[in-house]
Amino acid sequence: MREFVVDALLAAGWVLTAHVALFHLVTLLLVLAGARRVWHNRHWRGVEGHDETFASPLTPAVSILVPAHDEEAGILDTLSAALGQKYPALEVVLVDDGSTDRTFALVAERYALREVTPRPTADLPVDGAILSVHRATTGDPLLVIRKDSVGRRSDALNAALNHARHPLVCMVDADSLLENEALLQVSRPFVEDPDNVVAAGGVIRAANGALTDRGTMVEPRLSRRWVVRVQVIEYLRSFLLGRTGWADAQALLIISGAFGLFRRDVVLEVGGMDPNSLAEDAELVVTIQEHLRRQRRPHRVVFVPQTVCWTEVPESWQVLGRQRKRWSHGLGQLLWKHRRMIGNPRYGPIGVLALPFFLLFELLGPVIEVVGVAAVVTSMALGLVEPAVAGAVLVLAVALGVLLSATAIAVEELTYHRYGRGRDLLGLMGAAVVEHLWFRWVHSWYRLRGLAAALARRSPVWTAMPRVGFSGDAAPAGLLVPAERPVPADRLVRAAS
Repeated sequence: MREFVVDALLAAGWVLTAHVALFHLVTLLLVLAGARRVWHNRHWRGVEGHDETFASPLTPAVSILVPAHDEEAGILDTLSAALGQKYPALEVVLVDDGSTDRTFALVAERYALREVTPRPTADLPVDGAILSVHRATTGDPLLVIRKDSVGRRSDALNAALNHARHPLVCMVDADSLLENEALLQVSRPFVEDPDNVVAAGGVIRAANGALTDRGTMVEPRLSRRWVVRVQVIEYLRSFLLGRTGWADAQALLIISGAFGLFRRDVVLEVGGMDPNSLAEDAELVVTIQEHLRRQRRPHRVVFVPQTVCWTEVPESWQVLGRQRKRWSHGLGQLLWKHRRMIGNPRYGPIGVLALPFFLLFELLGPVIEVVGVAAVVTSMALGLVEPAVAGAVLVLAVALGVLLSATAIAVEELTYHRYGRGRDLLGLMGAAVVEHLWFRWVHSWYRLRGLAAALARRSPVWTAMPRVGFSGDAAPAGLLVPAERPVPADRLVRAAS
C-alpha cells in the first residue's frame, strides 16, 4: 500500500510538472505568433486602408447591439461612443432588459425618445415580453427596446437581433467604450473577404482608472487596485497576443461578448444566442463554425488586434471570483455540448487544437494544479522530494509565466504604447509578478468552483456586476452633458480606480 501511495504522489508531481511545461510552451508559441501578427498589422497600410474602407461602397452597414440591465452608471458614455463611430452607415439597438434603476430615464432624456410601432426583421424566440419600442428624435440612429428581464443576456441580444436592420451586427456590453475607429477597423476583413469572413473580434482593455470624456478615452491610466492591474495583464496577454495567435491558426474559439462583429444572416441561421449558456459569446462562435464545417462551407473567424474596446472590469476580489466562476461554468457547458468536436479532424484546427487545449488547460487545469501541488507538498513532508528540487520547479514556472506577461507588455509598448506613464509600466511589471506568485492560485479556486457547478449540471445563473461607471463622482448626473456642448478641460471625468 505504501508503495502505491508513493508512486501515486510522485506521478502526480510529474503530471503537474509536465502540465505546467506544456502549457507554457503552447502559450509561448501563441504569444510569438500573436506578436508577429500584431507587428505586421501595425505596419501594413495603416490609416490609409481604414480611409478606403470608410469610402468604399462595399462597406456593409452595421447594427450595434447593446443589452443593458441597471447600467445607469455608464450607459450614456457607452451610447455616445457607439453613436460617435467613424463609420458610413450604422444604427444602435439598445435593449433595456428590465432595468430597475434610471437607465431608461437617462437615455430617454438625452435622446428625446419617442415610442414607435415595433417592426421586427426576424423572429428569434425571446422569453422576456417586449414592453415598448422607442426611437431617438435627436437625429441619432438609436432604437431602444424595453423588455422584461429573464436574467439572461442572451435573451436581450435575441430581442435586439429581431429588430436589427443591417447585414452586420456588433455586440457590445453596456459598460464598454469603443474607440472612434473601432468599428471601421473590425469591419475591414468583411470588406476584403465578404464571402468567407463570418465573425471578427477586437481587443478588450480595462478602462478602470483612465481619463474619459463623454464616451471618449482621453488617457489610459493604470488603476491603483492590484485586482484591476492583474486583469490588465490578463487582457493584454489573452487578447493582444493569445487570440491573435489562435486566429492565425484558424482555431479562434472565443470572440468576447464585450465587442464582436458577426454576419447577421449566419447568426440567424444558427438560431441566434443560446438562451441556456453562460458563455453565450464563445457558444455562438463555436456553433457557427460547427454548423459551417458540417455543411462544408468555407468560412473565416478573424481577430483584429489594433481594434480596441475599453470596458469596466471587476474592482473587488469577490466580484472577480463570481465572474470567473461563471466563466468556468460556461466553458464546461460549452465543451460538453460540443464534445463530439473535441479531437475530431472533421472540424479542423478548432477541433484538434483549440477545444483540446481549453479542455486540458482551462477547464481541467485547476484540478491538475491543485492535486499536483498537494501531492508535491505531501511528498516533501514524507521526504520523497527534496525541497530544493520542488522550489526550483516552482521558480521556473513563475519565471516562465512572468516572461510571457512581460512579452505582452513589451509588444504593447513597442506597437500601440497606450500607457505613456513610466509608473504605469512599472505597475504592469509588478502585476505580472503578483499574478503568478499569488493570483494564479486564487484564480484556480474560482475556476474549480465553476467546474463543480458545470459537473453538477446546475442551471445557469447570471449575477450582476456592480458598476462604478466611467466617472469617479456623481456619475449619472455628470453624464447628462449634451453632446454638442464642449466640456472644459477641468471637467474631464476620471474612471474610478
